[in-house]
Amino acid sequence: MTLLFVIVFFVLILLSAFFYWLSLRLPAHLKLNRAVENPVLEPVASHWWESEAVFNPAAFYSRGRVHLFYRAMGTDGISRIGYASSKDGVHFDERLPYPVYTPTRGFGIPDPKARKFGPLSYDTHTYASGGGWGGSEDPRIVEMDDKLYMTFVAFDGWGFVRMALTSLGLESFAHKDWHWSQALFLSPPGEINKNWLLFPEKINGKFAILHSITPKILIEYVDDLSEFDGTKFITNSTRHGGRPGHWDTVVRGAGAPPIKTKYGWLLFYHGYDPAHPDVGYKVGAMLLDLADPTKILYRSSQPVLQAEEWYENDGKPGVTYASGAAVINDTLFVYYGGGDKRIAAASANLEDFLQKLTAHHHAALTPAKV
Repeated sequence: MTLLFVIVFFVLILLSAFFYWLSLRLPAHLKLNRAVENPVLEPVASHWWESEAVFNPAAFYSRGRVHLFYRAMGTDGISRIGYASSKDGVHFDERLPYPVYTPTRGFGIPDPKARKFGPLSYDTHTYASGGGWGGSEDPRIVEMDDKLYMTFVAFDGWGFVRMALTSLGLESFAHKDWHWSQALFLSPPGEINKNWLLFPEKINGKFAILHSITPKILIEYVDDLSEFDGTKFITNSTRHGGRPGHWDTVVRGAGAPPIKTKYGWLLFYHGYDPAHPDVGYKVGAMLLDLADPTKILYRSSQPVLQAEEWYENDGKPGVTYASGAAVINDTLFVYYGGGDKRIAAASANLEDFLQKLTAHHHAALTPAKV
């Protein structure tokens, strides 16, 4: 009996040593920790313009703070852009009680005299986008050349879903002087386009506008954004193909503006599998080549974020829409709309995330708590 005990004891020691050795060589599951504070922003009943929903934020990190420009809706169903900021990325101790960007007629406010574009008119009751009937939707922001550049969806009804661009000087931003430039249309009339964004720096000396990621990456390079003067538009692919048989059988579009890393441009995107209609938008990640971002170097085999928590299933169930991201020191923060109603945050060590992504490891971003 004593000999058997000794043998079992040594076998257990050897097995423990083996599994420890194996753990050092096999990549661990990647966890993106949802903030304990989630949701980090909710509707404010006393603010008429954001009393119903706040979601799908743009984000960037500057001057020691994370800045969010988020889509907000009130009882009138019109989307406006609100602003909040945080020092640590999860506690938003600054939040303005008024919208910082309000849509104008022709750029999110229907014109009853406007002619028809497409099968439907500017009638505000033809389609509800995210529960709303018009406005400036789903902003993305990058800081470049002493300016903030914001792309957004100008929505005037189902026959009018166009990508637009505006900018604001950093000096004006610092003083909360919200005099944005006159908005320009990037997409042509008669088409439905969403999820376009700017790269946060010029590529080969040109502005780079990512306007499709399926069936392939499409990027428009321009010398000057003022070229979009109402006569020039970007021809886009409106297909939503993905990887058949995978979680992203249908790809809906890009998420936050790409983040430059030594491994490539880190890009989040949204997709779903129609075979599982009970689950809405999921989030995946890919790395694009730095010199030629039309080349996909790595891509997550599984979604890195999907709806599991109550704030991701209240409102429009199953929606995680990751439209904002920022890096603070070594930490990647991802900001997303949950259920088209609230804003949540999740984080991971950036280097750890990238190493696992480049190792083709299943990047399962679970609802672990920080």
